[in-house]
Amino acid sequence: MMLLALAVAPGLAICLLMFVIDKYDPEPVGLLLKSFLLGMLCVALPLVFQLLASMYGFRETNDSLFDTALFAYGIVGLSEELTKFLVLRFYAYPKSAFNEPLDGIVYAVMIGMGFATLENIAYVGQYGFSTGVARMFLSVPAHATFAILMGYYVGLAKFIPAERDMLLLKGLLIAVFFHGSFDFFLFSGNNILALGAAVLTLIIAARLSYRATRKDLMLSEKLFHRHLDKEATGPSPLNGDEDDLL
Repeated sequence: MMLLALAVAPGLAICLLMFVIDKYDPEPVGLLLKSFLLGMLCVALPLVFQLLASMYGFRETNDSLFDTALFAYGIVGLSEELTKFLVLRFYAYPKSAFNEPLDGIVYAVMIGMGFATLENIAYVGQYGFSTGVARMFLSVPAHATFAILMGYYVGLAKFIPAERDMLLLKGLLIAVFFHGSFDFFLFSGNNILALGAAVLTLIIAARLSYRATRKDLMLSEKLFHRHLDKEATGPSPLNGDEDDLL
């Protein structure tokens, strides 16, 4: 029971934090829960893809750094982030509740934490307490940063139609890049240098994620107060600052 709690707690804590952050126009709890559960289902497709890849000789530990990079970026990073992206794009994105850029981050994190939580349960159940502690501070937060970076661009894409395809692709590729980089360093060897490089990758991704979330939260607050002003005074003419919203 303690191992299960250890495996589940990090993902749920990040979901709760995101729920608290999204305070100006909070998302329906039902949609958030469904996004989390769909994120858990996302584990299946990458697992099949990675098992098929292993049958052709692709695995975490390889004879060359090129093969390791191919596995980290092209198999693990791409399969996992693409699956999460598809849920975000075709489930959350079309919802009417997805009505501001911050929502891209919120739904992406819910999907990512669903994925990370089920993955965490499997790893902690197989390898035990020490793995759960390590993943609490590394892998689960890493999945959150990948989700935030993807969600930031997906959120922009919905409200900048002229650049939609480019922004959607950018969100996916940035998530794959950081996921692949993080895994590449972890797969490269069991040494302090490789671990340090993985941690540095996480720090950079976390820094970018903080900036993206802060920017969208400021926009959410601005839209919220603008809505209140319109309710109080009625519609007002454009004042020239609409472009800086996005």
